[in-house]
Amino acid sequence: MRGMGRLLTLAAVLVLLVGLGMMLSSTQESPVSQGVPTGTTAASAPTGSTAASAPAGDGSGLEAVAASSLPQEARETLDLIARGGPYPYSRDGAVFSNFERLLPRKPSGYYKEFTVRTPGEPDRGARRIVVGETGEKYYTPDHYESFLQILEGK
Repeated sequence: MRGMGRLLTLAAVLVLLVGLGMMLSSTQESPVSQGVPTGTTAASAPTGSTAASAPAGDGSGLEAVAASSLPQEARETLDLIARGGPYPYSRDGAVFSNFERLLPRKPSGYYKEFTVRTPGEPDRGARRIVVGETGEKYYTPDHYESFLQILEGK
């Protein structure tokens, strides 16, 4: 009986913590609404203008960001992609499967991913550019937790 009481207490505490976490997350202001792309902090946000307020024109509903306002390392990766390489990481050009389903759904193999170097990171870091077969490009600063469509030439 004593074990059952502990189990019920533990379950009640867990329910309270989950409820509190949900309540806190729903009351925090979205970073995008503060002018910082989702998944970034003010310190890591791209310089210059930030995410556009209008959704991207690809039907994804994602916010768009001008390529010129991405971090320098992302612009360097875009240049490498435009030249066709050579890429510094062996996983660059690998298939991105869109398991998170944040990008428009496409057939398997449609998207490829490329690493955006993160200064101070000993490995690939969290930043990526994902490219679709028809040339659309997306930036994720937080390893696929959020995406911005890249508006090139802007």
